[in-house]
Amino acid sequence: MKLNRAFTVALLAISATWGCANAQKIESAEGSKYVLTTGDVTMTVSAAEGGKVMSYKYKDQEMLSQLRMQNQYGSTFWTSPQKEWNWPPVAEFDRLAYEVVSQDNSKLVLKSQVSQKLPFSITKTYVPDKKSIKITYSIKNEGTAARKVAPWAISRVISDESGMIFFDAPVEQIEAAQGELIPFKGFAGASWYNFEGTRANRKINSDGKGWLAYTAGGLLMVQKFADITPDQPAPGEAEIQVYVNSGKTYIELEAQGAYEELQPGQSLEWAVTWYMTPLKLAAEPSKKLLKTVRKLIR
Repeated sequence: MKLNRAFTVALLAISATWGCANAQKIESAEGSKYVLTTGDVTMTVSAAEGGKVMSYKYKDQEMLSQLRMQNQYGSTFWTSPQKEWNWPPVAEFDRLAYEVVSQDNSKLVLKSQVSQKLPFSITKTYVPDKKSIKITYSIKNEGTAARKVAPWAISRVISDESGMIFFDAPVEQIEAAQGELIPFKGFAGASWYNFEGTRANRKINSDGKGWLAYTAGGLLMVQKFADITPDQPAPGEAEIQVYVNSGKTYIELEAQGAYEELQPGQSLEWAVTWYMTPLKLAAEPSKKLLKTVRKLIR
């Protein structure tokens, strides 16, 4: 009897520990921030700062840039193509406060103001799952005429000498979008880039297979989104874009969805699902690493 009781107590303790480690929740934090948790991964979102993802951590290890210069930290969302707004990014989408439409333990919904420059509003819906956090972006045509638009997510990742960016596409089809080509290498049908020392600002456009990955500090971060064909992005844009500055202190991972026409009052939805896990493999091109990503996001 004592043995059975002890076993039951131990089993309950293990179950409780497992439940805590794998819990999904959303909590309010200071300064109009919200912390989404799934297991050992946390994502901090700021309603006051454009609904941005301010932080993405595995335990205490940060994967997003914390540079406090404008447009150089966290993860944001813009409309594409860029030629419609040039620079700086549209304030209502990128940095002005978002309204908290709803928030509970399983879902956070934020909404932007209608832009004065473009007739759109943006809604961001954050949902933590057992092994990921899903962000669904909605672009609504608030104007009186049909408009074409595409969704665009921009993540500024930490600079790490061991960092590697990779995605599932042949290296031969990568094109320079700004400056010289970033020297991605081809292996196993995918494209891989380990940071090197060229002193130039560079950006590339590429097709892909609906995911973009980054390794740094023993962690693997993957973003999954809808795969599109090369003719679907907005003019001059691409499904996958990568930007690296001359000092390797600022790196952008960018993904875009299909360019669609929205009638007045119509919306499009586009989702990016975030994954992060410890990396047990070397941060170098390998079939095992590709297999790891495909298994993680399936």
